[in-house]
Amino acid sequence: MLQMQWEVKWYQYVQNSLPPHFVVQKNRDRRTPDEIFQIEHQRLEDESKQWLNSTSNSCSFIAALIATVAFASSASVPGGVKQDTGEPVFENHLAFSIFAMASLVALCCSVISLLIFLAIFISKDQDKDFTTNLPRNFLFGLTSLFISMAAMLTCFCSGNFLMLKGQLKYAAILVYALTGLLMAYFVLKHFPLFIDLLKATFRKVPERIYKEYL
Repeated sequence: MLQMQWEVKWYQYVQNSLPPHFVVQKNRDRRTPDEIFQIEHQRLEDESKQWLNSTSNSCSFIAALIATVAFASSASVPGGVKQDTGEPVFENHLAFSIFAMASLVALCCSVISLLIFLAIFISKDQDKDFTTNLPRNFLFGLTSLFISMAAMLTCFCSGNFLMLKGQLKYAAILVYALTGLLMAYFVLKHFPLFIDLLKATFRKVPERIYKEYL
């Protein structure tokens, strides 16, 4: 998808640098620059759309799974409630506040991500939106998905921490840290693609050299 973005940006950059009457002239085959560009990039466009739809479909499944778990977590109270007042048992604990906030963030971000990826998947204007709309929506959806994953992990760790006692808490912290490191490794592994998406989406002047992503 990135390669298609840069190709379109270069075409628009050159087009805007020329006098208006240049871009409507036809060659010996009676074709305009727009028609030539579409013909020459048809295969790349099809591959980019296929990659985008496949990735959006996979991310939608993950977002739906996180939303389901986040909804169940937000509706539950670790440790239960007090019988006389109905207030949470761990109401005054910092971990409980973190649990409540993280479950809310995970639920909201996962639902937002799910809606964005579904909108991309069913979009009818993919041919026209490869410059701004589709990449920007994909970027926002990916960001929301990463935030929801981090929030869901935080929600689980804080809720689990409330249920442990004594030395088990210190042992659990090591498990939380290891899980966080694995997740950070996953995010950092895909971070170059994320940065390239940012550049391709928001940079006005295209790069002379770019990576050949779909």
